[in-house]
Amino acid sequence: MSMCQQDVEKVLQQNGKRITRQRKILLDVILNGKWECCKEIYYEAVKRDPSIGMATVYRMMATLEEIGVLERRSVFRMKDDVQHC
Repeated sequence: MSMCQQDVEKVLQQNGKRITRQRKILLDVILNGKWECCKEIYYEAVKRDPSIGMATVYRMMATLEEIGVLERRSVFRMKDDVQHC
């Protein structure tokens, strides 16, 4: 089964997470890039919304890992069945 941003948002909601503007931006950034670290995600996200903090990125990555959308290896990688719609 392939998941897109909308599917990830639904899973977040099912797990009691609000879908904020910042979370939408972070999901878009994460799904549309190949990132080596959270800092790279932060640098891209802050271009779109300067109010996004580094801690927000780390929390989002932890949340995505917690709900099973993302897995941590030596770097974060989106699971193979998650894609941008």
